[in-house]
Amino acid sequence: MSIKLENVTYTYNPGTVYEMHALEEINLEIPQGQFVGLIGHTGSGKSTLIQHFNGLIRPTGGRVLFEGRDIWEEGYPLRALRSQVGLVFQYPEHQLFEDQVLKDVCFGPSNQGLDKEACQKRAREALAQVGVPEELFERSPFELSGGQKRRVAIAGVLAMEPKVLVLDEPTAGLDPKGRDEILDQIAWLHETRGITIILVSHSMEDIAKYVERIIVMNRGRMAFDGTPKEVFAHYRELEKIGLAAPQITYIMHALKDKGLEVDTSAITVEEAKASILRALGRI
Repeated sequence: MSIKLENVTYTYNPGTVYEMHALEEINLEIPQGQFVGLIGHTGSGKSTLIQHFNGLIRPTGGRVLFEGRDIWEEGYPLRALRSQVGLVFQYPEHQLFEDQVLKDVCFGPSNQGLDKEACQKRAREALAQVGVPEELFERSPFELSGGQKRRVAIAGVLAMEPKVLVLDEPTAGLDPKGRDEILDQIAWLHETRGITIILVSHSMEDIAKYVERIIVMNRGRMAFDGTPKEVFAHYRELEKIGLAAPQITYIMHALKDKGLEVDTSAITVEEAKASILRALGRI
């Protein structure tokens, strides 16, 4: 077991005229090693939820447990938790501050108490894992492209060797090529290192392609929780709460309505292609 929330609620400005319930009665368990997608419209509670995972926000009610232990019990090492549950905010390049890429990525391991040699070893490995070439290690991070800055920021979290990596819109503002490269690297990290990935995204295509489980937030509550096929089967309900399914879902339903016997549960281009070819008798 990795992360578990029990009846978690969170209220902003309690007891005032500005009181707002951001989370209500959230019960959720994310086992170690899962690749989870978290979706919801703006204001649904996504950002508030992920900030509970590593103790940036204390719940108004309920408990947050990491590996079976309440993170808000007296004496719990929150600093160590934040090394184990790495959170990468939207536009993480705003977190860069050192004058060299390698020094920036060394910052986290240094705070963990590692010596200079161990920090540099961790930093070099993390940078290589996210596809940053060695010739950029001594460059200022502020001279890099948007996609390269994003990779460096993610490497800064990976260098602390977290068990859980939470990414809040990691591809925001990137072009399609940069977006695919970042997400492919994240998927590779999940596969090779076995770390838990929690991906917050507004792109249903990205969610459908990469994750094995989707959690849908709406008005501070969990609206759906299941596999991508299970969740996107409710595409009409998703539309009512301001979301949508991948474009493939709509295409396949349109083809079905026209009489072509295709699999309407297909959610990726590859699945749709295979289903259409079968329906046409080509395979």
